[in-house]
Amino acid sequence: MPADRLAQRVRELAAELDRHYAGRRPILIGVLRGSVYFLADLSRAMTTPHEIDFMAISAYGTRHAVTGAVRLLKDLDEEITDRDVVLVEDIIDTGLTAAYLTRLLRARRPASFTICTLLDKRVRRIAESLPIAYVGFEIPDRFVVGYGLDHRQLYRNLPYIGVLKETVGGG
Repeated sequence: MPADRLAQRVRELAAELDRHYAGRRPILIGVLRGSVYFLADLSRAMTTPHEIDFMAISAYGTRHAVTGAVRLLKDLDEEITDRDVVLVEDIIDTGLTAAYLTRLLRARRPASFTICTLLDKRVRRIAESLPIAYVGFEIPDRFVVGYGLDHRQLYRNLPYIGVLKETVGGG
C-alpha cells in the first residue's frame, strides 16, 4: 500500500471523524507502539479539537497461537468518564486485544466509545461485535509491516505498508 494512498485514506477518515464529532471534543486513544504513525497523521488531519492519549499492552502468544491474554503496560493519563472516546488501532486481527481494550475502556463509562482502525484483517477475527466504526482498509491474512507495523521491532518507519516476505518472517 503506497504512502500516497495511505495519506489519502487517513485524510478521509479524519474528515469522517470531524463530521461525526463536530461541536464535541473527542479523545483519541492510541495503542503503543503500532498506532503512533497513524494516530499522529490522523490527529494532524482532523480539524475538530481533540485530545490524544496512549495505552500500552502486551499480548501473549504468537501470530499462529493466539491466547487472547493481554497485559496492560501503560494506562491512560487522562480521565475518560463522560468523554467521547475513539480507540485508534493500527490493525485489528483476531480482535482479542481490541475486545480487551473495549471492555476495559467501557468500564470507565465514556459518553461514547468507538474504534478507528487503519487495517482490518477480518478473515482472522475471533472476537466479533467490536464497535469498529472507521476502517481504513480491509486486508487479507498476510503479515504486513510499515507505517507503525513491525516485525521484531523493525520496519515501523517505512512510509508505506508492505507484505513481509516469508524468508524474512520465518513463517
